[in-house]
Amino acid sequence: MQFEIWPGEPYPLGATYDGFGTNFAIFSEAAEKVELCLFDIEGAGDAEAAGSNERRISLTEVTGYVWHGYLPNVGPGQRYGYRVHGPYDPENGSRCNPAKLLIDPYAKAVDGELHWDQAVFGYTFGDPDGPPNDLDSAPFVPRSVVANPFFEWGDDRHPRIPMHQSIIYEVHTKGLTMNHPDVPEAQRGTYAGLSHPAVIDYLKDLGVTAVELLPVHRHVPESDLVEKGLTNYWGYNSIGYLAPHDGYASGSAEQAVTEFKQMVKTLHAAGIEVILDVVYNHTAEGNHLGPTLSLKGIDNGAYYRLVDDDPRYYMDYTGTGNSMNMRHPHVLQLIMDSLRYWVNEMHVDGFRFDLASTLARELHDVDRLSTFFEVIQQDPVISQVKLIAEPWDVGEGGYQVGNFPPLWSEWNGMYRDTMRDFWRGEAATLPEFASRLTGSSDLYESDTRRPNASINFVTAHDGFTLADLVSYNDKHNDDNGEDNNDGTDDNRSWNCGVEGPTDDPDIVALRRRQQRNFLTTLMLSQGVPMLLGGDEIGRSQRGNNNGYCQDNEISWFDWESADEDLLAFTKGLIALRKDHPVFRRRRWFQGRPLRGEEIDDIGWLRPDGTEMDDQDWDASYAKSLQVFLNGNGIASPDPRGQHVVDDSFLILFNAGDETIEFTLPPEAWGAEWRVVVDTAVDALPASGELVVPAAGTRKVVDRGIVVLREVAP
Repeated sequence: MQFEIWPGEPYPLGATYDGFGTNFAIFSEAAEKVELCLFDIEGAGDAEAAGSNERRISLTEVTGYVWHGYLPNVGPGQRYGYRVHGPYDPENGSRCNPAKLLIDPYAKAVDGELHWDQAVFGYTFGDPDGPPNDLDSAPFVPRSVVANPFFEWGDDRHPRIPMHQSIIYEVHTKGLTMNHPDVPEAQRGTYAGLSHPAVIDYLKDLGVTAVELLPVHRHVPESDLVEKGLTNYWGYNSIGYLAPHDGYASGSAEQAVTEFKQMVKTLHAAGIEVILDVVYNHTAEGNHLGPTLSLKGIDNGAYYRLVDDDPRYYMDYTGTGNSMNMRHPHVLQLIMDSLRYWVNEMHVDGFRFDLASTLARELHDVDRLSTFFEVIQQDPVISQVKLIAEPWDVGEGGYQVGNFPPLWSEWNGMYRDTMRDFWRGEAATLPEFASRLTGSSDLYESDTRRPNASINFVTAHDGFTLADLVSYNDKHNDDNGEDNNDGTDDNRSWNCGVEGPTDDPDIVALRRRQQRNFLTTLMLSQGVPMLLGGDEIGRSQRGNNNGYCQDNEISWFDWESADEDLLAFTKGLIALRKDHPVFRRRRWFQGRPLRGEEIDDIGWLRPDGTEMDDQDWDASYAKSLQVFLNGNGIASPDPRGQHVVDDSFLILFNAGDETIEFTLPPEAWGAEWRVVVDTAVDALPASGELVVPAAGTRKVVDRGIVVLREVAP
């Protein structure tokens, strides 16, 4: 079959269907010739059929290093790839090899699995510095797919929930639904499954305002995992920044686009935002010994950071083998085009940037005023969505918590570490605990950011689940096939007396209380809480703190064993936070009276009800305190400019190993107090019960929290 080709346009990059035909455009400054390769759907992944159904078309139009052409009557579903002719000179950073079929960096859908054959590598095994490997990789690599851009969004709108009102639920698209009994089997583990009414109802009932999805960009598993019978379950190994991962689609690769959009539309209708965990710091092509799948064969020196004095090798700030070259304008364009696509065309509401410090490296140092942040700052689309940084990478100086620009919120690793230390009984944690509880002003206030800059979390996908955090002192990652050497050893966990499962009723009770302590602390801290999906039902990974390769029951939700009491407790905490603006302030505490009040906006008291002094803060043995939150001391107005007034609260923390009888402060702080949370019991107290007068006493069990709300006069 002959294809008619017109000159087409250099923009937009990628394969763009307009209803009549498709424009193809790809950037490569290194290329001497570019061939567009078209494939039939039949034969994809079939070594014998791959060559016979490939049709190559030379793109002869070049505008500003963008090779382009328009094919009338070519539309959605068309499989394609590229072959780039040019220098193969690794010593000078060039790795073009026309024997390798390349995935379009701008493909909006990608179909098929990567098969780890010698042919997908640009060199011959055992001779990485020798001549190029001329084995054809087409039978072994996924196909780019022309996607249908048309979708009926109806009246869909971004919920635009203010950041300080957000409650983020970090979850894996597949893991959430793979075992869900109410989701049809064909939809389990898919975008359709996540938007099933049973799942939507669950998320609404839980009360979260956003789902933060682990990577849904098209990704591939590493070869060593495949050899072990494992896979890259988390998906931090991207190979396509505009394509939703087709492994999470219940239909074909091109249908993944429509299915993803329907998922977003359904979540929006329920008032729930969608935040994507994105991995722009590296790709699946790895180091100099990695495969040639896309960018490496298109323009290696443009897309990747190469070692200056030996460009055979890659700068590796990510621990994965390569780092994207954020100094190159076409790399910045790829990332910005991808971000805008996901907002404008897929309607997502924000992004969490994996290893974001890598994106800030101009030369070698992390530069908070780097080009990447400048481009984000001025972009009228991206600057208006939620931007969350994982503020570290593995390079020198990469730990940058508190150092990102004003638009950004950050995963607050210091919050995680402090709360874990406090509740496992570490000494001298009170000052740090107080700072993290109140939004980490020491990290974020100096550059005009507000408490919502702090994304607070106790657990995340990377590490122990909450149930495991209180059940294991050590990691148990033997199933990962790395002799338990993978995953962090700095867990700051405490098994409460026995490693792993136990029938000891006292230890079981303590573990359950510790889970409630962590959840209560998280939901009542200033900043933005992030709940790891499954923690609310007691999900365990059997002590595995690095489940990245476990696409099985280790990682999937076990709905049949859900802890219904813990779930109800978590729902109550979320409802309490949402009902009371004193827990989600927009501005920092001042530590002084506001609006004529006699009492400060926040107060710190000893267990005996008197105010703490410097000596109390410095006492290494101190593990207990009272925190007063003044409902009349909220400085920021509501959206209509009106004063925000709330109930006042007392929170009694006891991280010690003995029950303490707390004395409440005198009447000037509040005449009567009602217990609304007590982590000593599974359920939140019923309304109207347990009233304590001013200067009265209330026992708090060892490692427990009691929350009291002032009774209105």
